[in-house]
Amino acid sequence: MNSKGLAVLSCCLLLFVWAECQKEKPSKTTEKKATKELKAKENKFSRAAGKKVPQGSSKFLKKGQAKPMNVTPSQRQPSPLSILTRAVAKGQFQKVPDTLVLRAREMLDLRCKGKMVKWRYPPYLDDDDTDRRLRIKHFERHSQLIVVNSTAADTGEYSCWSFQCYDNPQELFVPTEDYYEVIQMRTNHPTLLPCQVTNPLAKVTLHREFPPENVAVDGIDISYEVKRGFTIHHPRPSHAGSLFCMADMNGVRQISTKYMLIYVNYPSSVPKPAIQASAASFHIGDNFNVTCTVFGEPEIAVDFMWEYPGQQIGRPPYVRERTDLVRQGGQVQQESESILYIDEARAVDDGLYSCTAENLQGTTTVSTQIHLLQTTLAPRKAKTG
Repeated sequence: MNSKGLAVLSCCLLLFVWAECQKEKPSKTTEKKATKELKAKENKFSRAAGKKVPQGSSKFLKKGQAKPMNVTPSQRQPSPLSILTRAVAKGQFQKVPDTLVLRAREMLDLRCKGKMVKWRYPPYLDDDDTDRRLRIKHFERHSQLIVVNSTAADTGEYSCWSFQCYDNPQELFVPTEDYYEVIQMRTNHPTLLPCQVTNPLAKVTLHREFPPENVAVDGIDISYEVKRGFTIHHPRPSHAGSLFCMADMNGVRQISTKYMLIYVNYPSSVPKPAIQASAASFHIGDNFNVTCTVFGEPEIAVDFMWEYPGQQIGRPPYVRERTDLVRQGGQVQQESESILYIDEARAVDDGLYSCTAENLQGTTTVSTQIHLLQTTLAPRKAKTG
């Protein structure tokens, strides 16, 4: 290969397969509903493994989208190169739309232009050894993917990317092998989306996958640094979902790894339980209880565990737990409470009662001692004759 750089062109589609054969095309209402449920994503990602430098390019046209206004040649923007087509008849090909609907058992025949083409498709098709319905053939200037006897199970995303030679190779994002990365967001802990770019001149924006929308970056709640990526400084439940970064430079757009953000309401500290018994001592046959209480931040789960003397003989615990919001010190706090009940106390119930409270930050144990009171019999009076 010459000294020119190696870049990647990519394209993809979302495929629907109808479970039943129909003699006529699906209704427009059905197609519109299917398209609405899987709204077109902007310019699907392109990525290549190894040290080859990928340059992503794809085009998606939303169904039902109005035709653009006429513009002068100076106003026209260069359209992205489409490398993915579908064979509709012998020698006849069509550009694939963002969403493709097939009848059951209809053949899917896709062609991807370029050399060293790579395909992505529903992974279970690789395991379909019996029928071998998936067939991929590579040619000098293109690659062919065929799925025969299509079923509803074939619904999913089909994409390809190929290596082309250009004078100015561009890989806008630092390469990664992960298509999805799961990131846990914690309350009051900044969260980093490490979509680092290789060129500081690239314009980088943040996007949500579902529903497709731009995410506002105001420099306060969310900020961006070229060497690090996007930082969510104050994570909230509304930030959860699938997000990705998009880089734009010289008419080339690429998207990063997709980040699946999971919000966890994380406590600021370990729980601080307080323990109190209804009585410091008891007689045999008495009923008493021990209460363990934790005050903390709202919507923070607290788990309780008990250790008590009756465990040594297999006495089962009778516990009631509750959680309420209360106002304490001018602030709304969550009161979590666990009460251990001891009915018809016996001598074995004398001893140490311990409560362990646990949240995501850790555990704390508190204890109290409860004693058995011995009953003394009154002396008998002597009989007089």
